[in-house]
Formats: sequence, structure tokens, C-alpha cells
Amino acid sequence: MKNQLAIDGGKRAVSDEVKKNLQPWPPVYQETAEKLKAIYMSGKWSFNGPYEQEFSLKFAKYCGARHGVFMVNGTVTLESALHALGVKAGDEVIVPGNTWLATAMAAVYLGAIPVFVDVEPDTLCLDPEKVRKAITSKTKAIIPVHLFGSMADMDKFMKISKEFNIPVIEDCAHAQGGIWDGKGLGSIGHVGSFSFQQSKTLSSGEGGICLTNSDELADKLFRIKHIGYSAGQKQGMAASGPQEGMICHNYRGLEFNAAILLDAMKHLNAQTVLRDKNAMYFTELIKDVPGITVQSRGRKADRQGYYNFVLLLQPSKLKSGITIKEVQAALGAEGMGCGIGGYGPVYKHLLWSVPKSKFKIHSNDVVEDVCTNRQLGMSHTWLLTNKRLMKAMAAAVEKVMSAYCK
Repeated sequence: MKNQLAIDGGKRAVSDEVKKNLQPWPPVYQETAEKLKAIYMSGKWSFNGPYEQEFSLKFAKYCGARHGVFMVNGTVTLESALHALGVKAGDEVIVPGNTWLATAMAAVYLGAIPVFVDVEPDTLCLDPEKVRKAITSKTKAIIPVHLFGSMADMDKFMKISKEFNIPVIEDCAHAQGGIWDGKGLGSIGHVGSFSFQQSKTLSSGEGGICLTNSDELADKLFRIKHIGYSAGQKQGMAASGPQEGMICHNYRGLEFNAAILLDAMKHLNAQTVLRDKNAMYFTELIKDVPGITVQSRGRKADRQGYYNFVLLLQPSKLKSGITIKEVQAALGAEGMGCGIGGYGPVYKHLLWSVPKSKFKIHSNDVVEDVCTNRQLGMSHTWLLTNKRLMKAMAAAVEKVMSAYCK
């Protein structure tokens, strides 16, 4: 039968031949390999070297921020941002319930209390109205996450920030190259935090950066990650120290990582545009498919950065006995593998070992439902291909959902 599901013996909608343009991630470039060899032979691998300085400046400019402070990964960038903003033990930090552990762990590392707040049902990003209700006298920071393939509503969060005098840290680990209403993500909040981990759309294996428009915060961030040195001071020649009580760390990145990122940046813009274009095309192709929608773009997204492409099931429209697991298995059989649930709820994640007395749950009904019953995600690499693959993916979704819906 023409429309027989592959899981039942039918022909796959997404064949290996159609998927031939899917490439391993991250991409590698010969020019970068030669550069890394030169760095290795130079023996100058760290301590705010020329590649680190160049990348920090260029990435900050690309995102529309004044300062970039490069670090070893995207977890310590979040911790350092909270530290620079004065968050201390016992303070509360609002985070979404659906995000990677690092967003919440950054607060835990400082002895602060992460407060999990629900997300919007369409964007899956932190819900500004629920954040308002979660604010207390102990709230000292808010961390909206630009999650998977959408953007948190930065207009609303900056309004809340001004109203309550609470700083905002943008977690942009999934959103390199995204633009919100003419502004680069990471340049809107008080600090923007990025990860360059292996799977990210701009990757150096590990690495991270904080962006800010504040001279004062930039100095604090640099000292926090660089054992107290300020920018421009040579190793062993500190001219001044950090302010009393500001405990600094060795969170330095390496020249190797910075060099990889400088070359990768040359391709980031074109890759981001292609992902965005294919995501919109795929969304249009499946807009009338029963029982499924997609994660909404940011309300003022000029260009959306995509780390994952997320499908959202509508369980009430599925036949009796059909759950997200059956849909996932059927799509996988069609040649379109998807993951269930993302990261959340964070406080139920296998790796979340924080005692219940050290965090709070304010509201997470949407997170609980989405992560358990509705969310199917695919890597951004699927969006770095062509319309032929988008059409095959759409055919797979329509085939499975038509069979599994009432």
C-alpha cells in the first residue's frame, strides 16, 4: 500500500538517498587545522592571547554588544554573569523549567536558589507573566532562555527588569546568530551568555562567552574568569586587583578554541539564514497536518537561530492507545529520527542531584505536559540541507499523523 507506514512494512518517506546531504557536526575546515598547528608550535596556548581577543571583539560586534569575555564553557559564563551582578547565597534566580541543567546549576554553584517558572505553550520559552507572579524580595536575577528554535520575549523581560530593578541574563546557548527586532540576541539583557559546546551551531568542542554593554560588568566578568586580572594585564604583571569579596576563578578559554570559532564565524551567518529559511518552509509544508504543530518563532524574530526544530503533538487528536512514543517510533521508521521531551523538567532530570531544599518550583504545568507528552525535537543539522529533504520530512509527518489521528 502506498501510504502504509514504514513501521508496518511500508516504504520509508525519508530515504538514505534523500538524506545524503546531512553532514556530521561540527564541520571541519582545512584552514583551521593549519592554524591550530601553528598555535601548538608557538607554545602560546592561553592567557588572553591574540585569537581570544580577536574572537571576543568580533563576536561581540556581530551580536551588537560592546564587550565580549571569552571563557572555557557556557556553564561558567552563566555562573560568572550571576556573580558579576552580585547574586549571593540565599538569593533567588528565576529560570525556566525546560532548559539544560546549566541554567539552574549556575545559581546553585553560588549558593543561590533557582526558582523554576513555567514556559509559554507556543514558544516554550520562559513566560513573562508567570515570572511576574514568581518575583519576591529575594529575586536577584532572571534568566530567560532562547530555547531550541525560539526567542524569549525580551521586550517584556526588559520591562519587568526596569519595573522591579532585577537584572536579566540572556541564555543564548541555542541562539547564535538570532536577531530580535533588529537587535542581536545576547546584546539586549544586562549580560548575554553563549555556549560553544560540541553540538552548538557555533562550536569549538567547549567554550563560552559573556556579552555586555556595561564597562563595569565587562571588567568584573574578565576578573572573575581570569583569577582577578583585568583585561590588558600580562601574566605575572597585575596592576590592580578585584574588589574585596569578589572571588575570582580560572575559567579561561584557550587559543585553540578561539581560533576554531573565528573560522567557524565566517560560515555562521549563511548557516543561520539557511536554517531559518528551511524551518519556515518545513513549517509551511506541515501547517495543515492533523494532530501536530511546531514551536512558535519568537514574537519579534527577524532571524531565528535554530538549535533544534521542535514538533508539538496534540494528544487529544490521537487515536486511543497512541502516545508520543508511538509517534516517535513511527517517524523514526520513516527515516526521520526525533527525540522526546528535550531537557525538562530540569528538576526531574536524571543528572539533577540538587536537594529539594535548595530549589523552588513556582509553576510548571506547561513544562510537565510538553516534556512528557508533546515535544519531539530534531537537530539543527536537518535544516542545513535542501527543500527536497524538507519535502520528504513533511511527507513523513503527514503519513504518520494521518494514520495516528482520529
